[in-house]
Amino acid sequence: MKVFAVIPAFNEAARIKDTILGVSQFVPNIVVVDDGSADQTADIAKAVGVVVLRHAVNRGQGAALKTGTVAALELGAEAVIHVDADGQHDPESLPVLLGPLEKREADIVFGSRFLGLSADGMPAGRRWLLALARGFNAYALGIPRRVTDPQSGLRAMSAAAARGLNFEQDRMAHCSEILRLATRNGWRWQEVPTRIRYTADSLAKGQKPWDALRIVWQLFIGAFR
Repeated sequence: MKVFAVIPAFNEAARIKDTILGVSQFVPNIVVVDDGSADQTADIAKAVGVVVLRHAVNRGQGAALKTGTVAALELGAEAVIHVDADGQHDPESLPVLLGPLEKREADIVFGSRFLGLSADGMPAGRRWLLALARGFNAYALGIPRRVTDPQSGLRAMSAAAARGLNFEQDRMAHCSEILRLATRNGWRWQEVPTRIRYTADSLAKGQKPWDALRIVWQLFIGAFR
């Protein structure tokens, strides 16, 4: 199975090389989408030797994932993995993520921090935020309660699913939108245990509690598109 990893990146010059090298141990085909960075993210990624696309302005992680997924499909991907650029996703989780696709047991697979493996260094506030997000997804969006990780950015999908998941959210709300589309539109989906590694550096760039309000607003506006 020809697999492509899509890595959306914004001002990740300090981390993008290590992320690429880690992912490339398991997925040799990589597309990095530099989402309007003001640093050397694109140049560093190009020097490593992967496909690099660039947005002229910052459009958001969702938009970068769409750009990278379309490119991966055009390059012949039979499966597409979404991986964050900040190094939080443990590359050793990638074979576990791909397993249900290779066995044709699922069309879309989501990595979960809450299925037995530790989320190293996750602050209590982040756990509280994710618990609230899980409740919102269930009651407002109809996403099944059995989804344990409502904001997982680590996912894999078949080429058919990648073409069919027409998500529209360009920014942080894309995770919830993808979950809603995957769980309510007939796709076979699974969650698998994955490990997330939190550092002070990645937490400084990550979502804050008030970002939950932005996500809700983006989903609300998107409902009327």
